[in-house]
Amino acid sequence: MSLLELFCHVDDYCQAQRQQAAPQLTAQAGKGVRQPSLCESEIMTILIHFHQSHYRDFKAYYTQHVQQHLRGEFPGVMSYARFIRLIPRVVGLLWGYAWARCGRCTGISFVDSTPLRVCHNRRISRHKVFEGFAERGQSSMGWFYGFKLHLVVNEYGELLAFTLTPGNVDDRLPVEPLARTLFGKLFADKGYLSADLFHTLWERGVQLITSLRANMKNRLIPLVDKLLLRKRYIIETINDQLKNCSQIEHSRHRSPTNFLANVLAGLIAYTWQPTKPAINWSFAQEKALTLVI
Repeated sequence: MSLLELFCHVDDYCQAQRQQAAPQLTAQAGKGVRQPSLCESEIMTILIHFHQSHYRDFKAYYTQHVQQHLRGEFPGVMSYARFIRLIPRVVGLLWGYAWARCGRCTGISFVDSTPLRVCHNRRISRHKVFEGFAERGQSSMGWFYGFKLHLVVNEYGELLAFTLTPGNVDDRLPVEPLARTLFGKLFADKGYLSADLFHTLWERGVQLITSLRANMKNRLIPLVDKLLLRKRYIIETINDQLKNCSQIEHSRHRSPTNFLANVLAGLIAYTWQPTKPAINWSFAQEKALTLVI
């Protein structure tokens, strides 16, 4: 996807939001307020395009690429410090645009969480930026200090829902609101085992399917569900791409608001990938396999 196509799509979304908010605006215009030389659409485009580039540091991307090579595309480019101060203005638009980029449920969904560390464990006692926001949590890779990103995807690798929680929140708590628009089967790891959660989702038309713990009795499940449960690596691959390719996790944040903007821009950049992790599966194959059994 070209930079121009990305900007046009972002700008269309921003204009639609302005039209919806227009009746709620007051007639009083702000006086003495300095208008930035970059509009909201341009700021959002730069933030998203950073995650599509090969730069691993936003400051290097902005000073070495935007200011030097993209002045024709962004005539109102400003200093790096001024741009950073403008990021909080577009966080709400980024949140809405990220949800607008989510796909549709197909009946097969996968849910998982991944930790987003905000500092090294040795610096937890000295870390002040996310004090009151981040918490200590535990994942399969050990203890960490930060947040958890909860994702729901379909078999085509499209995002269906997402949310951020402190690191000490149980993985099962955000599942119920995340599954509001889902139907069919939801596959998860053994960390999502819960009888109450299963019955709550079942009443909504969603069947929660998880693996069993070592101390639990074995149970019979359809072969189709067992095979799809093995395909849960798709969401783990997506988490790996978000953290290692889109750079949504690093320890250089100086503002909780800019941290949220970075995560949202990374999610949006992922939705624009031409190819996403996917599994070769269809309902026709599921029906044929069921008939064979």
